[in-house]
Amino acid sequence: MHLAIDSREGDPALLGDAAIARDFLLALPERIGMTIIAPPQVHEYRGGKPSDWGVSGFALIAESHITVHTLPERRYANIDVFSCKPFDVETAIAAARAAFGLRSVQCSVLERGLEYLDDGERTARHPSTSPSPSTCD
Repeated sequence: MHLAIDSREGDPALLGDAAIARDFLLALPERIGMTIIAPPQVHEYRGGKPSDWGVSGFALIAESHITVHTLPERRYANIDVFSCKPFDVETAIAAARAAFGLRSVQCSVLERGLEYLDDGERTARHPSTSPSPSTCD
């Protein structure tokens, strides 16, 4: 299962704070029933243009990974949660909104790795999952 969250309406102060990204990456796995296997790695990046800076980070989880990429001056965030195990999409979206002050998000959910699930796990998929983009407001 792969949740992709995009927002162009985040809080610049929250999006530019590496500690907030680290806290999000550290807390989210437990909130959605995953197992973190390495401390989150978070870095600030500064590009050639003043607006090309942001925070990027990832957390390795036993079930796969979670990533965050932000561009604070553009109020942009891209967050991915990739897992071979079903998880509550709404909880992950709510956590991202709260952490980064995301006012509006667009999200997509891709069903991936289904061949590795047993029948019980397949039916446990979250009912709001959809293979096409949608607004999650």
